[in-house]
Order: sequence, then C-alpha cells, then structure tokens
Amino acid sequence: MNGLGFYDETGAADASVAALFDKLYAALRAELGVEDVFEVEVTLTDGETIRSLNAENRGVDSVTDVLSFPGMDGVLPFVADDHADDVDPETGRYMLGDIVICVERALEQACEYGHSATREMCYLFVHGLCHLFGFDHETDEQRAEMRRREEAALSACGVTREV
Repeated sequence: MNGLGFYDETGAADASVAALFDKLYAALRAELGVEDVFEVEVTLTDGETIRSLNAENRGVDSVTDVLSFPGMDGVLPFVADDHADDVDPETGRYMLGDIVICVERALEQACEYGHSATREMCYLFVHGLCHLFGFDHETDEQRAEMRRREEAALSACGVTREV
C-alpha cells in the first residue's frame, strides 16, 4: 500500500483521481528507484485557500497551481539512517511532505493547454512530488531533468495530453 493521503476540499474529484494519483506516486518512485517508505499528503483546494498558503509560506499573495511542502531535506539517494527523526512511529513511514493543488487553476490551465482537467491535476501532482524528492527547475538542466522524470511517471500510467 502506498503511503498517500488524499483529501479533496472541493468535491471536484472522484475516486478515479485518487487511484490515479496512487499509481503515479508508485510510478515516480519506480522511476527514481525508491522504496515505498514515505508518507505524502495531497490536498485539492480552492483558489482562496492556495492564495493564502502562497502568501503565508512564500510571500507571494496570488493564486498558484501547486504548492509543495517538503518534510525532509536530502531525500535522494534515500538512506534511512540519515532520517531517523523523520519516521512516523505509528506507521514506520518517513514524512516526505505535502502537496496542495488548486483545482480552479488546474481547470483553467487544462483549457489553456488543450488537455483534460484530470491530466492537468495529474501533472501538478507529479510536479509537486518531484519537488518533495528534491528536484527543482531553477536552471535549464534542472528543468530538463525534472521534466523527464515527470513525463516518465505520467507515461508509465498512460496519462497523456489526450486523457
């Protein structure tokens, strides 16, 4: 069982989105060669909530599409002994972090990019996961590596622009 907590504050997603996120989480871990030892929580929310989180945590008072809140630094390569303080004693899992996705922005971007809302939410989820695993997109090289990992996970689960 994957350590994925799924919360939909908007009521916009059905069980198929949660199941797809679960598969994407497994696919990205496989792509990265990482065992199933982490907990991740993903929340689907509205524009006002994510705007508030963005302002509070990043100092940017605007709606964004996805926010990632890493629970650990230096995740890859994962060495359990380096994260003894990050393990949940009840589950035995390591708290990788939280992802918050704005459903309103996902719907807008799906229209803008010409693909489904499900595909956009899946992309945002995988993008957020990559950040939790320590990937970034500050340089062209980082952006290319992160994008390659994202596309590998999406493709492994059959999530294409046509989905």
